[in-house]
Amino acid sequence: MTRRRWIADRWTENSAILLDAQAAHLARVLRAQIGQKFEIVAGNAVRRGVIEKVTADAVEFSLHEEVEAGESLPLIVALSIVRFERMEWAIEKLTELGVARIIPLVAQRCEKHLVQAAAKRSERWRKICRESAQQSRRSQVPEISDPMLAKDCMTKNQNALRLFFSEQERTRSLWESLVSTDRNAMASSEIYAAIGPEGGWTPEELSSFAESGWQSLSLGPTILRTETAAIAVTSLVGAWWNG
Repeated sequence: MTRRRWIADRWTENSAILLDAQAAHLARVLRAQIGQKFEIVAGNAVRRGVIEKVTADAVEFSLHEEVEAGESLPLIVALSIVRFERMEWAIEKLTELGVARIIPLVAQRCEKHLVQAAAKRSERWRKICRESAQQSRRSQVPEISDPMLAKDCMTKNQNALRLFFSEQERTRSLWESLVSTDRNAMASSEIYAAIGPEGGWTPEELSSFAESGWQSLSLGPTILRTETAAIAVTSLVGAWWNG
């Protein structure tokens, strides 16, 4: 039987604690009892945890042997800022699919009022990442960066495989690029994927990406919403990386 996995709020070498909302859910909703066993993410390891103490606002575990924990995809998704309900949905699904990091990207065609409000949403986005990572039994919570200008993202890790997606691209698809790439020969295991906003990249951004050494790729003949494109990219990269 698959044990439920929790991400510890605090931990030491031999113990871990769930606090506040997590503890309340485990104690009141799931009716936790001393002696029950769960998997506990404590730092970079997943351990078998046994409940030792239950209160209304804290559940304490003793930590035992490590259990198998899957690794994140080495994928950093630079996701142009869109309406927040769609942004949150994308963050949740990208977390489930295993991305390592999400960069909320400020592209030229992003709506200004969304960009201005994005910094205040970062903590909510991180909370969504944590909850989604726990639900999907991930051993690592993706990092949510502070909002970043597209021009600053373009200079990141020049040794990485860096991809950007444009409906104007007609000659090369993501899958063609991936299957022709030798993973063992990559200078860095990191993969960056930049997803444009509604309305697409501006001509200036398209030129800047190309001049910075990013590959221009297509996701097919139809025009996808930003969040749909992000899911498609992550799914294809995951299939290639784990294949």
